[in-house]
Amino acid sequence: MILSMTGFGRAEGVFEGKKISIDIKSLNSKSFDLNIKVPLRYKEKEFEIRKILNDRIIRGKVDCYINLENLEESNDVKINKSLIDSYMNELRAIASDGPDFEYLKMAVRLPDAITSRPDELTEGEWESLAKIVHAAVDRFKEFRETEGKILHEELERNIQNIDRYLSEVIPFEEERIIAVKERYQKSLKEFENVDETRFYQEMAYFTEKLDIAEEKVRLAQHLKYYKEVMDNEDFNGKKLGFISQEIGREINTLGSKANQADIQKLVVMMKDDLEKIKEQTLNVL
Repeated sequence: MILSMTGFGRAEGVFEGKKISIDIKSLNSKSFDLNIKVPLRYKEKEFEIRKILNDRIIRGKVDCYINLENLEESNDVKINKSLIDSYMNELRAIASDGPDFEYLKMAVRLPDAITSRPDELTEGEWESLAKIVHAAVDRFKEFRETEGKILHEELERNIQNIDRYLSEVIPFEEERIIAVKERYQKSLKEFENVDETRFYQEMAYFTEKLDIAEEKVRLAQHLKYYKEVMDNEDFNGKKLGFISQEIGREINTLGSKANQADIQKLVVMMKDDLEKIKEQTLNVL
């Protein structure tokens, strides 16, 4: 099954007055390359988040943005009234007279008079965050599948084009050999005292060099193998890339041996479709 490396997924949820939203997007890459932005509150869980993304996304240049928004006003400040009263009593004892307000201003500046309530990440909040991460990856993978179907159609069409051009080579192949023989036989008549046996030996050698039967067979096999891998193997992008290189080698050899204008035209059209295949294969997971 073809999956695209290009993808996008978004999910969000609310936990105890906090809105968590996650965006994931990716482009093609030879490996898993993650750029992640995590709020300070969730920094301690960054490793676990990375592992989830790595295990499920597999490959690609991935950007993940996690945003946290407080929906409710929260009072995280704690005023230690008993400690402040104690400070004020001590200040009164030192200074015989003075307004209590002045003592209060000094007391609240002293250590631990006003503190922030600790707000640690709970297990419940982490479970909620992890659930949203998985939901974003689910949407992301759905996008990849949709893009993969489009890729599959384009790749199959280009493979079929090359296969069709290969079948069109056959009529020109026989014409090419006949034309070469006629040209050399005409040349033979223009010279005297030519060793015909040696001439036909050279002719046979030259004809053998022009033979493209093996290239046609190998190219047909590579095209068939590409389609089999595309249809039946998961995470097949790298393998398809290797097969497309082999297809290119056979097409290039076919072109170098062609020695005929119509075959050369067909080779050019094969190369055009092959370039599309190579470009599209780079985006296959």
